[in-house]
Amino acid sequence: MSQGFPQFRPHPLVRGGDLQTVVGCYLPYRKVAYRAVQHRVLLADGDTIVLHDDLPPTATAWQPGDSVVMLMHGLGGCHQSGYMQRCSAKLTALGYRVFRMDLRGCGAGFTLARHPIHAGRSDDAAAAMAQIMELCPDSPIHMAAFSMGANIALKLAGELGAQAPVNLASVMAVAPPIELMDCSRNIQRLRNRMYDRSFLFGLMRLIARRQRVVPDALTLQLNPIPRRLFDFDNQFTAPLSGFADAHEYYARASSGPMLKHIAVPTLIVTAANDPIIPVGSFEKASYAPRTKLVITPCGGHLGFIGKSGIDPDRRWLDWRLIEWIESNARESRRPSRALAASGAVSTAEPRLPSVTAS
Repeated sequence: MSQGFPQFRPHPLVRGGDLQTVVGCYLPYRKVAYRAVQHRVLLADGDTIVLHDDLPPTATAWQPGDSVVMLMHGLGGCHQSGYMQRCSAKLTALGYRVFRMDLRGCGAGFTLARHPIHAGRSDDAAAAMAQIMELCPDSPIHMAAFSMGANIALKLAGELGAQAPVNLASVMAVAPPIELMDCSRNIQRLRNRMYDRSFLFGLMRLIARRQRVVPDALTLQLNPIPRRLFDFDNQFTAPLSGFADAHEYYARASSGPMLKHIAVPTLIVTAANDPIIPVGSFEKASYAPRTKLVITPCGGHLGFIGKSGIDPDRRWLDWRLIEWIESNARESRRPSRALAASGAVSTAEPRLPSVTAS
């Protein structure tokens, strides 16, 4: 457990990884009216993704040069996912400007992408970060991401290494699938197959809808019909994304091998009883000196429904994210306008090794 993090104490009626996962997904939360400004980000292959720019409710709460937060969701999510809405609302209430990123082909960008989403698209995150750097050139950027988006964030930070822009102040990754093959094997276990089927059916519905409303979307006929997420990735995701098969896709898209190269302050939070992300992946990984790993005994996958009286509400994870950003926002320095103007702080898209087909 990293210093400064209160122990996660699960709600007495929500014990076990499956309960934490399910209740964490469906427990109601206070929703905030959508008031974001949308920014479209054109990608190198012609697709477009969307950033949702949430400003604090008070006009003077955020000023140019103040910290901003970039949030990325997981597989099957978008800017409207519960954890994205909750964290954005809590952060803006504290005066942060928040950019919720829709991953490729998700949310408001559903009709704007021909190529499929996959877990290795760190180049998309780099393009989104570059756009935020143009909009807020003097502001430290704190990247916080969940599940598949967390793998993308860690992969990007590792690829950038010591060449990361001065603007990138910190990274927080929650339940990242840092070794995709380990995750694939884990959800094929008998007790976890409901998650395998859930992801598979969701993706099958997604491509069926995409074929109806995005006529020029890249697609393949699935014959035979996939029975596992691995089969879907092998028959659809991998070939349409420039990989030979699912094995190559998982190997090249996993952030695990890149973790030791991360140069910015980074926090990884996961639960030992996460039914989707096996804890063994984290136990065998190598980490950079500025990376902290927090493994809680309980919490499930993006659950972390805690006892009352510890935090303002039962969403333990939301408050740890806020604490991490607050602590790094105090320590991070603002890149000066002079440096940005001179080109020492680049606002161009960071150059990354591409893992997508052109």
